Amino acid sequence: MPLSNELTTALMDVLHTDHRGPVTLKSTVPIGGGSINDGYRLETSAGNFFVKVNSADRFPSMFEAEADGLERLSGTGELRVPEVLAVGEILDVTFLLLEYIDPGERTPIFWERSGRRLAAMHRHTDPEFGSARDNFIGSLKQVNTRTEDWSAFFIHHRLEPQLKMARDKKKVKPGSAFRFERLFGKLDTLFPKEPPALIHGDLWNGNFLCDEEQDPVLIDPAVYFGHREMDVAMSRLFGGFDPEFYRAYNDVWPMEQGWEERMDLCNLYPLLVHVNLFGGSYAQQVDAVLRRFT
Repeated sequence: MPLSNELTTALMDVLHTDHRGPVTLKSTVPIGGGSINDGYRLETSAGNFFVKVNSADRFPSMFEAEADGLERLSGTGELRVPEVLAVGEILDVTFLLLEYIDPGERTPIFWERSGRRLAAMHRHTDPEFGSARDNFIGSLKQVNTRTEDWSAFFIHHRLEPQLKMARDKKKVKPGSAFRFERLFGKLDTLFPKEPPALIHGDLWNGNFLCDEEQDPVLIDPAVYFGHREMDVAMSRLFGGFDPEFYRAYNDVWPMEQGWEERMDLCNLYPLLVHVNLFGGSYAQQVDAVLRRFT
């Protein structure tokens, strides 16, 4: 989705207000915005900025939810996130204007800081699992209805909605539903009892940046209060993070015994999301996890 003149003018007006002086646009550079949104680096007289855009008709509240999530993570003071500069809509295009993060090289120092700071962020808690507002994971709505019990939240607000969507689209085998029912019956015995933790919610490698100072930066959150193993598990889903990350995390807040065996269980949720978004081999991965635990 190309940037219109009206949109770039509005973005420069926002930066003008923030910087208390005229800001002129030098160039727009398309960069990876993911499979859902389009992203651009705005090179301006006041420096570089990042903007994500999409159709307001398709995702009218996506960027508002993302901005809220970034501000929640920022409020912990544990991990850096891009500053939210503006979120809005121009001519049926919704946009999110952010601070641009200049990338750095991921060294052992970066991974050590990442593990320690994520563990510290997970210490931020709430009386219940969920959140005050719903949001998105990818382009799919994520319901965060507050629930006292983790297993009930995981079943009713994570696995069941994605399973229903996958069954309606005939993306999973009929037998998968029976295996899920068996899993639901024993789920409460599989997870260790822990307080709700503030989690990123979509913590794969592409949403975990390194800045020029070797500090970790979180982007594209799907924030809620959940079981902290959900973040750790997803970090291992697509190749995993450096071993130093997990060592440092466990130095700050050791995971409960058996955590490595539970990673596949936690990842049933993002795997089902990928089944619904992309299909392909993800359904087989879901089936393999179900067979293991049931």
